[in-house]
Amino acid sequence: MKALRIRTFTILCLIMITLVPWVFFVAAHFLETHSLKIGSNQPYDKNLQWHLNEAVHRIEADSDQWRDPNWQSRLHNELRQSKLDVVILSDSDEEIYRSTEREGGLRSTERFSVIENGHLLGRVILYLPKSNTLPMISAFAGLLLAFFIVGVEMRRFLLKPLEKMSRAARQIASGDWEVRLPKSRITEIAEVGDGFDVMVKGLRTSYQKQVKLEEERRFVISAVAHDLRTPLFALRGYLDGLEQGIAQTPEKISKYVAVCKEKSAQLDRLVEDLFTFTKMEHWDRQLNQAPIDLPLVLQKSIDSLTPSAGHKSIVIKSHLAADCIVSADEHLLERAMNNLLDNAVRHSPPGGTIDVQCNKEEDKITFMIRDHGPGFTAEELKRVFEPLYRGEASRNRSTGGSGLGLTISQRIIRQHGGELTASNDPHGGARLTGWIPAAEA
Repeated sequence: MKALRIRTFTILCLIMITLVPWVFFVAAHFLETHSLKIGSNQPYDKNLQWHLNEAVHRIEADSDQWRDPNWQSRLHNELRQSKLDVVILSDSDEEIYRSTEREGGLRSTERFSVIENGHLLGRVILYLPKSNTLPMISAFAGLLLAFFIVGVEMRRFLLKPLEKMSRAARQIASGDWEVRLPKSRITEIAEVGDGFDVMVKGLRTSYQKQVKLEEERRFVISAVAHDLRTPLFALRGYLDGLEQGIAQTPEKISKYVAVCKEKSAQLDRLVEDLFTFTKMEHWDRQLNQAPIDLPLVLQKSIDSLTPSAGHKSIVIKSHLAADCIVSADEHLLERAMNNLLDNAVRHSPPGGTIDVQCNKEEDKITFMIRDHGPGFTAEELKRVFEPLYRGEASRNRSTGGSGLGLTISQRIIRQHGGELTASNDPHGGARLTGWIPAAEA
């Protein structure tokens, strides 16, 4: 069935309420009178007039047989066929004959006197049928039927979908998102249902995102508490040792101070990574983009990490192509590259090599950073960009870092319209590959 608008449905209901009683009235009138002609000013039709004239003529002509049972029986049959009733009274108003005992079912009466040679023989009362009774009853029955049909259809098309929407809203309020919204052939209700469906999907997505964020928040708080507690505990221990005079020689004092500086540097880095991560989570301002030479940014990062690499005798080899210009925020992009290179330095074995490449491929600037460490495990490849995830189960900070560096780098690259992925190099070691759209000429 084609969809209907409410006003169309209302008009159809009004037509139904008007038409059905009229059809019932006309049908009953036709069955009673065998005629479709309906006139409120005519008491009876020609057929009834003919039967009436015949009955009057017989009664007047057979006045001497009024008391004859056979004659009364024949008159009774004729009256029953013509749907007339009669009462014959004598001149003294004595009832001679009555064809029926009911008068309530008769519409009107015709009274006349029978006179012969100036002598009153009797009086006759003719009862005419109420021709509109059956049609009016039929019309009323049709009206009731029309109201019943309209009520059923109104419940089917209007009330039931609204009731189901109400139940669905209560289900959603109780936390049940797997609700099936009803379909309706009324356009307005169908549009409300579609809007309701969009709202439910939006609420479900928002709820799932909120649950995920809440789980992530709890995990972050737990992980940060753990990561802060370890260096703080060590820092406090060494400071207590200095305070209590455990380190009595200059060498021990220098060692204790160096450890305290190292732990404070770890805390500073963790707090900085957390701040950057939080800022990236709620980044709602435009990037301060400008044409940036990506090889120059990579070279700055290499220069800043060369001392750390030198402590482990790691050699950083770079193959940076020219004309690799991107439109980016220089500060954020440098932070991303620093994190990637720092991750490679920390996971490369002493005396290892780190390869850094940058090339232009059509409308993309690609880069790759590869170390010669143990590479990623299958589990690490799935979760390497998760916040605060580190592969080693002991969460040893001497190799594990803060667990936010790769996450921050990936989000910075994505904010610039690019992508960052992790994989294992076929020749061994971990490989981080990414791309950023090239700046328009």
